[in-house]
Amino acid sequence: MAEARRERADAVRNRRAILLATEELLAHHPPEKISMEQVAAAAGVGKGTVFHRFGSRMGLMLALMEERAVALREAVTDGPPPLGPGAAPRERLLAFLDAVVELVARNKGLLAALCHATTTAQRPADDAPRGEHPFHAFWHGHVSALLAAQRPDLDAGLLAHFLIGALQNERVLRLLERGETVHVAGTLRALVTGLLDAAPAADEDAPGRP
Repeated sequence: MAEARRERADAVRNRRAILLATEELLAHHPPEKISMEQVAAAAGVGKGTVFHRFGSRMGLMLALMEERAVALREAVTDGPPPLGPGAAPRERLLAFLDAVVELVARNKGLLAALCHATTTAQRPADDAPRGEHPFHAFWHGHVSALLAAQRPDLDAGLLAHFLIGALQNERVLRLLERGETVHVAGTLRALVTGLLDAAPAADEDAPGRP
């Protein structure tokens, strides 16, 4: 039992050291320029340990991005309002989009590398989604639910794809690279506010309508 606990503690410590080393390397190099050998040397572990824990360089990058995104997920599910439960859908939606813009701004290169990898990688099914990451499914689901709660007359699922997809747009990413995070977040807020405040479209099939 003691040996098993020690092995688990070592595994947790190694994983944390590897992710921290990767973060440090990413501060100075684009993801595609970082090798598993560099990560292993910076973390003080063997290259085999890095491959065993993460499988590949892209597996390592994905694990790091997921770790960075998990704090946002926890804030949404268990944190205080307006990001967490307790606020109105409108306030929660705006707070969440602000938080996503900030997360994307801090991880532009990493997200771009992941998007490229998931877009070009072979997939078992031709109709499988491309350019999606596990945390995007949560982002889309959360935005969809908040939009539907505020405006049930709109196609919340499609609009959520538009909003989340805008943060993968090359020109938007360039603005974030130039440090225009506040400008991007403000513009996205204005877009969503206009959408939420717009009058519902007239129903052409309503009774009495010619």
